Amino acid sequence: MADERNLDVQMDANALYREELITDRRVGAIRRLTPVTPDGMDDPSRPTLFIGQAELMSNMGPVPINFEIEADSLAKAVESFGAAATAAIERTVQQIQEMRRQAASQLVVPQGGMPNLGPGGPVPGGKIQLP
Repeated sequence: MADERNLDVQMDANALYREELITDRRVGAIRRLTPVTPDGMDDPSRPTLFIGQAELMSNMGPVPINFEIEADSLAKAVESFGAAATAAIERTVQQIQEMRRQAASQLVVPQGGMPNLGPGGPVPGGKIQLP
C-alpha cells in the first residue's frame, strides 16, 4: 500500500534550480545549482549552490559520495573541491565503520530460543559435552 505522506509530488515553484554539471573527467564533478524563478530567469535573491561528486572504491564496488562545497563562484568551488571531498570521504568511512560495529555487536539468537542448559549442562543427547 502506498504511504500517504509520499503522495504530494508537486514541485515547489519558489525553490527551483537550474543544474549544470562541470567535470575534469578525472577526479570528480561539480553540480552548479543556479536558483531560478518559476519563469526560468536567474533568481539573484538566492545563492548559487555547488555540490561535489566523487566515488570511493570499496570491496563492494564504487560508493558515490555527494557533498556541498562552500563557495560563491565556480573557481572557488574547483579550488575547494579536494578539501571538501576529503572531509566527505572521511565522514563516509566513519559512518561505514560505525555501521559495521553496530552490526557486529548485535546478538543473534536462534529462532527456537536458547536450549535449556539446566544444572547438568546441555540436554542429554546433545553434541556439546561439559567435563
